[in-house]
Amino acid sequence: MTISDASADHFEPRSAVMKTLVERGYVNQATDLAGIDDAFEAGIVPAYVGFDATADSLHVGHLLPIMTLRRLQQAGHKPIVLIGGGTTRIGDPSFRSEARPMLTDEQITSNIEGIRKVFDRLLTFGDGPTDAVMVNNADWLDGIRWIDMLRDVGRHFSVNRMLSFDSVRSRLEKQENLSFLEFNYMILQAFDFLELSRRTGCRLQMGGADQWGNIINGIDLVRRTDGNEVFGMTAPLLAAASGLKMGKTAAGAVWLNEDRLSPYDYWQFWRNAEDADVVRFLKLFTDLPVDEIERLGKAEGAELNTVKERLANEATALVHGAGSANQAAATARRAFGHGEAAEGLPTLQLDEAERSSGLPLVELLVRAGLTSSKGEARRAISGRGVRVNGEIVEDLDVMISNQDLPIRLSLGRKRHTAVK
Repeated sequence: MTISDASADHFEPRSAVMKTLVERGYVNQATDLAGIDDAFEAGIVPAYVGFDATADSLHVGHLLPIMTLRRLQQAGHKPIVLIGGGTTRIGDPSFRSEARPMLTDEQITSNIEGIRKVFDRLLTFGDGPTDAVMVNNADWLDGIRWIDMLRDVGRHFSVNRMLSFDSVRSRLEKQENLSFLEFNYMILQAFDFLELSRRTGCRLQMGGADQWGNIINGIDLVRRTDGNEVFGMTAPLLAAASGLKMGKTAAGAVWLNEDRLSPYDYWQFWRNAEDADVVRFLKLFTDLPVDEIERLGKAEGAELNTVKERLANEATALVHGAGSANQAAATARRAFGHGEAAEGLPTLQLDEAERSSGLPLVELLVRAGLTSSKGEARRAISGRGVRVNGEIVEDLDVMISNQDLPIRLSLGRKRHTAVK
């Protein structure tokens, strides 16, 4: 099995979809780039990405592999969305310092219902040859008999090799506990690929760069068990040009479901992209043609802000719809241009007791999700970064009560919340 660096300059794709994936920056590593390219040329390729149901919404870090599935479908291939109803009960230990919290079956079921929503906007589901399908690995994992798994699957895995993967070795080198339960995760993910290969003819597994070891195991299991040639490919992990991990704000993860993060805040996340990231994000997270993106990438100064708004509009429209994107853009224009609390902003509603007694401004900043702690709120106030109705607040002891409301609470120039 050949492991290749997908950024190699000498590789020249022949298939339209591989050209798109490489040109737009979706490919990090692949087991056999030429073999995958040949498969794309030969016919419809069923390809899958797995998503565990650890929360009731996916976040922007999951968006890259979802967009990869979208590109495949746009080019006439078949996306398979694997929901980890079974593997969620264990939790992927890859590059984590501790085990994930154990979830009940009821929590997992509820989470699955929540994360289904984003796929309907980005993929077309149905019964056609290139329509996306969604499957749940609980359908086969929940019925596995332990002895059969050890005999039929476990014998193909070398513990020595499993210990050599970075995702495992990093835990052991730091003397961080790795339970036997977590250690089995890579075996179950490999078994998923085997099952999908048998049930759907799946030829390709994709995922983030942190899934490389798990993907390799699946390919090896399919080859050893059924003798079929399958492939693996990873997308780069989402990171800003500065090196900071993407997908996190002071308020927490950048969720894809609007009940976890408002379309306005989602729009602002993309509007606040670093200058060096704009072209890359336009290629990865919008459907704009590459030649138009390259033209937009030549903008400088004030024009670059217009391009960032275009990124925010296009990225938000894909996940939340054009109407929500337009409303978010309009809300931003009102919020930046006027002192009043703009309609459409994220809203913090205080109860009657809180309005009567008043709340410290530092607490409101945390409650509104503008800062992650009171300490961070105090530092923001001391640094003249907090405004109430457009006016800078420097007093750390300010109280907000009934006679002040409603207000527009702002952190910096771009983050605003209405408090009522």
